[in-house]
Amino acid sequence: MTTIAVTGASGFCGSHVALAAAARGADVVCVGRRPGPVGRHVRWDAAREEPDLAGCDLVVHCAAAVGDPVPGSAAEAVMHAVNVDGTQRLLRAAAGRPVVWVSSASVYAPGPDRTRVTEEHPVRAQLSAYGRTKAAGEALALAAGAVVLRPRAVYGPGDPHLVPRLLSRVRRGLLLLPGPSVRLSLTAVENLADACVAAAGWPPGAYNIADPAPYERDEAIRAVLRAHGVRARIGHVPRPLAGAAAGAAQTLARLRPHAEPPLTRYAVDQLAHSVVLDVSKARSQGWTARRTLGDYTSGGTTWST
Repeated sequence: MTTIAVTGASGFCGSHVALAAAARGADVVCVGRRPGPVGRHVRWDAAREEPDLAGCDLVVHCAAAVGDPVPGSAAEAVMHAVNVDGTQRLLRAAAGRPVVWVSSASVYAPGPDRTRVTEEHPVRAQLSAYGRTKAAGEALALAAGAVVLRPRAVYGPGDPHLVPRLLSRVRRGLLLLPGPSVRLSLTAVENLADACVAAAGWPPGAYNIADPAPYERDEAIRAVLRAHGVRARIGHVPRPLAGAAAGAAQTLARLRPHAEPPLTRYAVDQLAHSVVLDVSKARSQGWTARRTLGDYTSGGTTWST
């Protein structure tokens, strides 16, 4: 029986990976500060120490610090300690074991033309501390021969970030979005979990992971709102105005470095421009995305946040 170490298994993505691995007959070791949903627990603080991976055949690294903190803040330093320094510690402990490293499409350079983003798209000029630290961490993983997965906007049961943040932006029945609707890739957490379990046998390198087809932004958001019983209309703010508002919010946030700004340039960029991932490289390895947003918005699948 294969023994798979899943870091961050108490979190959103990691818990789904641990369950998927166990469902396929693996012996799962949940590595992190808290126990995961299955298997045994090995305590690990990614910001401070190397994990104990004794007896593990494969490592799936999902542990990460997330958010969009103010540049230069203590939160950004923690993010670097976990996402970059923690990766170095993990790779040392892995000691030649296969590693699947969960990155993010936020590592890709911003720009107006992202209607077909392949793995060759430039990785630079990230607009958030999360993107910058994930880029630095994945560079270490790639240099060590790991398989790196780049999902975009992961959603699904237990989502603590994407959908809750969207719902919190509704004010008096109105949700304001930057610019007109665009096409966006999203990633069901089950699709990512399937890729994590399968990727141990893939050639080293980076792979985009997303649902089978992109979504129209406004249509997808309306479906999510309906699925959560929220009645709201969508309003459109001109992109330049949204960008200016985000810049002002980030400037003001420097006065309160312990709190994330309510609006950021990264958030505007991700919503205002089409970002469609080309997943043909992962498909060539036999991976197929089996979930779509419709599974959660049509009433057929329970979606709790």
